[in-house]
Amino acid sequence: MKKHSCNTVSATTKMGSVKSAGVSLLLLSFILNIVNSYPNIDSSDMGCEECKLRKNSFFSRDRPIYQCMGCCFSRAYPTPLRTMKTMMIPKNITSEATCCVAKHSYEIKINEITMRNHTDCHCSTCYYHKI
Repeated sequence: MKKHSCNTVSATTKMGSVKSAGVSLLLLSFILNIVNSYPNIDSSDMGCEECKLRKNSFFSRDRPIYQCMGCCFSRAYPTPLRTMKTMMIPKNITSEATCCVAKHSYEIKINEITMRNHTDCHCSTCYYHKI
């Protein structure tokens, strides 16, 4: 029966630790390389284009119908203490927003439904429209 010395066991253990650390460093450098390769984009408005006229594909069958679509300014922040004291129902968060609304439009009828065909858009006070 052959006895293993403590040096043999510790050398094997050290070699496994070095390989594991090497693989971890290689994986970390790969991930950092991928993250660094993406361009610096402001992701706060990602997925939402600017406010402008777009053709409404659902209602544009006989003739083109345009509607204002897109994003405008919006933010939320903690309500200042002096403002909260003046509120009837105090709220911790205050939000401000503008919506993409029609600056000019006119009414049209499509299959007995009265709609507004937008001709110009801008960011302004948010209104909830009926079709």
